[in-house]
Amino acid sequence: MSARTQPGFDPTRVPHLLGSFAPVTEEVDAIDLEVTGDIPSSLDGLYVRNGPNPRFTPIGSYLYPIDGDGMLHGVWLSEGRARYRNRFVRTPGLLAEERVGHALWGGLESFVLPGPDVVGPELANEFKDLPDINVVSHAGRLMALAESACPFRMDDELETVGREDFGGALPVGITAHPKIDPVTGEMVVFCYALEAPYLTWSIIDPTGVVIRKATPVEGVDEPMMIHDMALTKRYIVLVLSPVFIDLEGAMSGGSFLAWRPERGTRVALIPRDGGRVRWASDEAFWLWHTVNAYDDGPEGEGDVVLEYVQWSRLTVGSASAASSADPVRCNLVRARIDPVAGRMARTDIDDARVELPRIDDRRIGRRHRFLALAARVEGPDLLPGEFNALRWYDTETNTASVWPAGDLSVGEPVFAPEPGRPSDERGHWLTFATDRTDGTSWFLVIPAEDPASGPVARVRIPVRVPLGLHGSWLPT
Repeated sequence: MSARTQPGFDPTRVPHLLGSFAPVTEEVDAIDLEVTGDIPSSLDGLYVRNGPNPRFTPIGSYLYPIDGDGMLHGVWLSEGRARYRNRFVRTPGLLAEERVGHALWGGLESFVLPGPDVVGPELANEFKDLPDINVVSHAGRLMALAESACPFRMDDELETVGREDFGGALPVGITAHPKIDPVTGEMVVFCYALEAPYLTWSIIDPTGVVIRKATPVEGVDEPMMIHDMALTKRYIVLVLSPVFIDLEGAMSGGSFLAWRPERGTRVALIPRDGGRVRWASDEAFWLWHTVNAYDDGPEGEGDVVLEYVQWSRLTVGSASAASSADPVRCNLVRARIDPVAGRMARTDIDDARVELPRIDDRRIGRRHRFLALAARVEGPDLLPGEFNALRWYDTETNTASVWPAGDLSVGEPVFAPEPGRPSDERGHWLTFATDRTDGTSWFLVIPAEDPASGPVARVRIPVRVPLGLHGSWLPT
């Protein structure tokens, strides 16, 4: 496989390597962080977030949010106090680059792959591990997750333990968005691949044992990119937007990912008991992230309701909706899917520009009331993937509330429930934020009862936290 550099690639001019996205290289430990306001005493645990953070200046290409080494940022909260630690996810590829002091692998679109004389036979001519998208905890394993590959296991202090293949049962890996059923404790995962079987799903029980090995999804006969999934009591929900992995096209100068809207979007409802896959289809749209899904009807029957952020087409990297002849549209959508008839009906919930949706994780697969998202409000020009507000929806009252963040660029809001309170309206929303004027970063604590009032506590992080992707709240 020959190497190539994207035409005009200059890392000093890549938007997602600059400003609030710019990577940091220093690993920091800090205790007794400065707090404005009061950290609620009910918050006792770890908030940890992952995101792309190249250790060395990228070569060949850089495609946000897929490229970049993983870096975990953790804030430990207890008795109203906070400490911070950040650590790289040290994959074999990153360790090899640290030994020589510069990047050896190019971005995914460049195919710059080092040979055996540089990295030895085990890593030679292979893609670099990039567990830089999400971080989840299941069965006592804290895992940094890649787009579609084996996760890397981390210890309680965010140090890298090693590649996690679940005792050899899932050697190809999983994607970045597994779903943990809060009732059964099972973690349901899927994986897409460049070779057949192109799409598989699996189940890992509450103890970490794979109880359903990689099971092919029939009806998928070429490699596709699928970023997220949803879960109900009955089904695994996979949205197959027409984004195809085109290695041949990429090698001849085209894009690694091909958007083919004429193919439309299909939805696979995969029975969790292994039954026949039910399909529905509609006009083409792209989905980065689901909100949640649930069964709506008598036990074992009825439609599937799926909420998600819908994009009119795929955009990655620094592609700008504003400068395109075909502006990209995104909005929050609710789809009702009939598993028997194979019909799908979509309804717009809100047309605000939003992304990174989250609910109370205790409601995954069941009807939820509240959801939160990062949002954009009018003001300064922002890069794709940058947000300057947080937005909440109440699905019972069909109302929305907004907290404009001013000069802060905010990340994904994660819910920390109040201990002992089953309701998803009692607790706090947590996120990192970076000031665009001076580069300072903060950890924000926002009350769920009145989120539009803004943070009750702002924790000063001693280093800048680059804008990143997904995180988890892990109560003690």
